[in-house]
Amino acid sequence: MFDLSNLFNLANLYVLPFWTLMIFLPRWGITKKVMESFLIFIPLIVLYIYLFATSLDPQSADVWSNPNLTSLASLFSQETVIFAGWVHFLVIDLFVGRYIFFAGETNNVWTTHSLVLCLFAGPIGLFSHILTVAIKNQFFSPDIPISEVKT
Repeated sequence: MFDLSNLFNLANLYVLPFWTLMIFLPRWGITKKVMESFLIFIPLIVLYIYLFATSLDPQSADVWSNPNLTSLASLFSQETVIFAGWVHFLVIDLFVGRYIFFAGETNNVWTTHSLVLCLFAGPIGLFSHILTVAIKNQFFSPDIPISEVKT
């Protein structure tokens, strides 16, 4: 029905402006306004629902209801299923990045490095943020933004 390669490229391009805003323009008022909205997730969620629904059949439903590594590996060898999985990553990584962005703003914690890591590997970016918060809380005054600490 749709050209999956083009949709894949569009999905990847779709998230880049949001990551660009959070990483390069975190203090810009428009960045905060854009990232406050959950509407940014809707196009990817709709795409995910479409991909998931079009890949669902009795065999895949059986795998989803009783997963094991071998059957999941076989299921994820299908283009539509792996694309749905990729969109899942895009949504969740962006959601976690949004959390890191706002948590950093609220608590005066530097987030650029964690956001970059989250863009490429969400859980690693989240771990980086958790470590950064712990280090800031342990070694720096909570009233001083980490970006203003003199070395």
